[in-house]
Amino acid sequence: MLKRSRTALRAAVTAAVVGAGVLVAATPAVAAPTRAYLVITAPNDTAGAKSAVAGNSGTVWASYDAIGVVVAHSGATDFASRMRTVSGVQKVGATRTSDIPAEAANAPIPAAPSQAAPATSEPLRSDMTQIGADKAWAVNTGSANVTVGVLDTGVDDLHDDLKDNFDAANSASCAYGKLDTRAGSWRDTDTHGTHVAGTIAAAKNGRGVVGVAPGVKIASVRIAEKPSGLFFAENTICAMVFSGDRGFEVTNNSYYTDPWLFNCPDNADQDAILEGVKRAVAYAEGKGVLNVAAAGNENYNLAAKTRDTTSPNDSTPAQRNITNSCLSVPTEVSGVVSVASITSGNGKSSFSNYGTDKIHIAAPGDSVYSTVPGGRYGSKSGTSMASPHVAGVAALLKSVNPTATPAQLRTLLATQADDLSCTDSRCSGTTAKNNFFGEGRADALAAVDTGTPPPGGKTFENTADVAIPDAGAAVTSSITVTGVDGNAPATLKVGVDIVHTYRGDLVVDLIAPDGTAYRLQNSSNDGADNIVQTFTVNASSEVANGTWKLQVQDVARVDVGNINSWKLTF
Repeated sequence: MLKRSRTALRAAVTAAVVGAGVLVAATPAVAAPTRAYLVITAPNDTAGAKSAVAGNSGTVWASYDAIGVVVAHSGATDFASRMRTVSGVQKVGATRTSDIPAEAANAPIPAAPSQAAPATSEPLRSDMTQIGADKAWAVNTGSANVTVGVLDTGVDDLHDDLKDNFDAANSASCAYGKLDTRAGSWRDTDTHGTHVAGTIAAAKNGRGVVGVAPGVKIASVRIAEKPSGLFFAENTICAMVFSGDRGFEVTNNSYYTDPWLFNCPDNADQDAILEGVKRAVAYAEGKGVLNVAAAGNENYNLAAKTRDTTSPNDSTPAQRNITNSCLSVPTEVSGVVSVASITSGNGKSSFSNYGTDKIHIAAPGDSVYSTVPGGRYGSKSGTSMASPHVAGVAALLKSVNPTATPAQLRTLLATQADDLSCTDSRCSGTTAKNNFFGEGRADALAAVDTGTPPPGGKTFENTADVAIPDAGAAVTSSITVTGVDGNAPATLKVGVDIVHTYRGDLVVDLIAPDGTAYRLQNSSNDGADNIVQTFTVNASSEVANGTWKLQVQDVARVDVGNINSWKLTF
């Protein structure tokens, strides 16, 4: 999710008629001003409402009969008020404060980008080691029977790292609120969706990057419009229904539904948006889809809402007072896994939203390196980048547990997550569950762990506490390694758990049996607490067996702590 907001095209420091009864009217000419509306009825009871649309100066644009949602277009300023008096109509609301773009009438297919030469190497990404994905790949890379829907700006299906896992037959566009299954309609109109897709399932092919679940399939459902880059409610509804009917196991939603950062039930328009998106999300889950979403990039406490200054973002924003009944969708919709972003040091990312019982789980979202269109690669930050890590872990869970329901997958994500302690005074709760990280950091290795260690993967651990004296001499904690043939690997994993306020005071080294020191961390001005991190060390010149030491020295005064535990994985 992009830093300024969750909409994909705002600065990033930031598919066939289907079983839900999607009925698409003949494409009308779009006359200005024309707005889009959701007309809500009881499920499977839309016929009367659709007839009334035409009689009230409107046109049926699309209909999702199974969930009782009709998308209508009208240029009449009183369309909503007139439709609210129609028998059987429960709610009516405009989905935007701007006119429907001219592109809706004849949506162009995004051009296929020219492709750069394939990468020649595949370096290990720190975000992948942080969640244990590198260890998970040795056990299970994910099943090709599992499909993750990327609901976003589109995906470059020709990218060297994505093309082998891309499912074109189940990809489409839902931009402008109507299903479009033309070949290529799913392509990226920005870079955001392709970046998300790479984090989920870039191929493990020795080139570029590797996704969390490189063995699963990716389907693209483009919901961002062009040129605005916005994600309106009718687009989300279309995509959720499509995802359910096409049998996706997981969807990733790194956006919020525009134009309202929060939709309030005391506003008739926003109330209809809330109801329509809730029904679509529930429909998808009822078909077996686990929906994962970015929590947002406003550094906002979602459990203590007071005001919104950014909405509507498709016209002129105005400050308004709000309450906790106002929801950001889809991330606050029931059943959706809401993902916060963490730094490489396991602290809350500066931009990440938070909130008690609002955040379910956390994952890396700072400077994540992944695929971008044209066979290229780049770094992005945001909860948009954290969410696909969790979607990838969920895909691994589904690969190992093919009969698991969405509710069971949510439980597994929570119980397997690695606990993260609070990092500043706004954080409340326990290490096991708090308002910054929810249940903790997503764990890819735990998702595929069936009790059998990965090939050649022996782990040795020391859990004894060792006090670190304030501005004192270096202390060590030892691990004796036995039974490992030959030298240590070039990717020796050093898992460090140090409890210490102002961790920048610490210098941390791994000491090999022959006395060679490998620097893990230098002292710095990093004022965050604790070091809970897995480091990768090229120790291939060292004999594996023998006594290894973790050496820690506090080089500044005031703050204190201890080595809580550490481990080596060969």
